[in-house]
Amino acid sequence: MPCPDGVRLATRIWKPGGAGRWPVLLLRQPYGRRIASTVTSAHPHWYAREGYVVAVQDVRGRGDSGGDFGGFAQEARDGATALAWARSQSWSNGRLGTYGFSYQGLTQLLSDNPDLTPDCLVPAMTGLDERLHWASDGGAHRWALGLAWALQLAAETVRRQGDELAWTTIRRSLQSGHFLADGLELLRRHDPAGMGLGWLRLDPGSAEGWCIHQPSVALLRRPMLLVGGWWDAQLGGVLDLHHRSLQAGGDPLLRIGAWSHLDWDGGLDRLQLLFFDQHLRDRPAALPPARQRLADLGSGLWSDAAVAGIPSVPWRLASDGLAAIDHREGRLLGPEDDDAGGGEVWLVHDPWRPAPGRGGHLGLDAGPVERGDLDRRSDVACFTTAPLPRALRLQGQLQLELEVAADQPGFDLCAALSIVRGQGEQVLQISTAVGRFLGPDCLRGQRRRILFQHLLASLRTGEQLRLSVAAAAWPQIAVNPGTGAIPLGPAGPEHRVISLQLLLPGASLGLVPGSSARLG
Repeated sequence: MPCPDGVRLATRIWKPGGAGRWPVLLLRQPYGRRIASTVTSAHPHWYAREGYVVAVQDVRGRGDSGGDFGGFAQEARDGATALAWARSQSWSNGRLGTYGFSYQGLTQLLSDNPDLTPDCLVPAMTGLDERLHWASDGGAHRWALGLAWALQLAAETVRRQGDELAWTTIRRSLQSGHFLADGLELLRRHDPAGMGLGWLRLDPGSAEGWCIHQPSVALLRRPMLLVGGWWDAQLGGVLDLHHRSLQAGGDPLLRIGAWSHLDWDGGLDRLQLLFFDQHLRDRPAALPPARQRLADLGSGLWSDAAVAGIPSVPWRLASDGLAAIDHREGRLLGPEDDDAGGGEVWLVHDPWRPAPGRGGHLGLDAGPVERGDLDRRSDVACFTTAPLPRALRLQGQLQLELEVAADQPGFDLCAALSIVRGQGEQVLQISTAVGRFLGPDCLRGQRRRILFQHLLASLRTGEQLRLSVAAAAWPQIAVNPGTGAIPLGPAGPEHRVISLQLLLPGASLGLVPGSSARLG
C-alpha cells in the first residue's frame, strides 16, 4: 500500500474464492502480517471462507513495510490512508470493518481524517491513555509486562537492522528472565528512541508528558463490539472506550471474559462474525440481545445484565497487631459484624526478599492463582471475613482506603482480593491493586487510596473474602527503593528496609460509586 510520503506498507490479502467484490476486514499490526493476530483470533482464511476479504498490514517500520517505526504516534496518519486504500481496491465493495487486540485494537481507533472511519469495529484489550491503559497502574510502571513488550518491539527493530547479535541478546534475556534486571539497559542500547523506553522515562504518577489519543465522535458512534478480560491489563481502557462511546451517542456491545491478554479460552470469532454479518452484509441480527455480557469469576457463568445502583456498606479492617505474622488473625468486618474494627499493624518490607506479585492482570502469568503460600509470609497482612451467611455478588471496582505512615520517603501498597474456600484449603486470588507513594508525605500518617482491577465475582454461602496487603509485588512493579526516587528495576544495594504502620481505625474496603455488592 503506498502512503502519501512514498513509504509502502506491506499488506497480505485473503479473498473468498471466485471473482467478485466483498466487504473488507482490516487488521493492522506491528508483529508481522503472517502472524495475523492468530494468537487470539481465527486465521484470516476462516473469515475469507465466510465471505470477507481480509487485509493484514505491517504497520510502518515493522515486518516488510518501509519507513521507521514510531509507535502509536504514526497510526492516525497511516490508519486513515489504509481505510481509504482498502475501500478503493477492485476486490472491495466499499464496506469495511476492523478487528484486533492490543496494538491492533488501538490502530482501529486512530485516524487523522474524521471522515474516514470503519463501518464497524471490534477493538479488543486496548485503550487510549498511554499512561493509565498501557504503561502503569497506581502510579507505578508495569515492570515485567511493560519491559517485556518494549523488548519485543526492540527485537523487531534490530532484526530489520540486520543486527543478529542484538536480537539474540534480547531474546535470551527474555527467555532467561534476566530482562527484569538488564532490560532497561538493553533498551537504551538497542532501541533508544523506542516508545517503550520513552514511557519508562516519564513519571507514571503524573499526567505531564503522556499522550491520550482522541478518536473522533463519528468513530465512537459507529457500531462497536468491545472485548475485555478480567485478567487483562488493558481492561480499564476497554471500559473507558465503552463510556466514551455511550457519551458520544453510540450503542456499543461489551463482552468481558475470564481471559488474560493472550488466553481467550476459544476466542470470540463466531460472535465477531455475527457482528460483521449484521453491519457489513445486512444480515438479520443474530447476536444475543444483551448489550453487555460479563463472565463471573466465582461461578464461571456468564451474566447478561449489569447490576448497578445497589448501595454497599464497606468492609472494615480489624487486628490486634498480628495480621502480618499470622494470616488468620486480621478480620474483614461487614455490616452484620458488631465489631467496630480498628487496631494497627506494622509491616516490614525487606528489599532482599520483596513480596512477590503473582497472576492477576499485571503478571506475565496473568490469571487466577492460588496465593495461600503468599499470605503466610510475614510481610503480608491478611484480613478475612467470617464465613458468609449467604451468597455475595461483587461487581465493579473495589477501593482500599487506609491510613499509612512509613519510615522512608517512598513506599508501595500492593493488595490482593481472594476467595477463601474450605477452611483455607484454597485461596483463589480474583483481583489485585497497586499504589505507589513518593516524597516526604510518606513519613506522615495519611489516608491512602488504591484501586483494584474491575471484577464480577459471586461467592457462595460459607466462603470467605480476604484482603491481603504487602509493600511489594515484584516483578509486576519495580521494587521501591524507599528513597523517594521513581523505582526502575529490582532491589539493589541502595534499597532501604521500609517499615509501614497500617492504622486501621476508619480503614475500609468498598466499591467505588457505580459498582455494587449484594448479599443473597
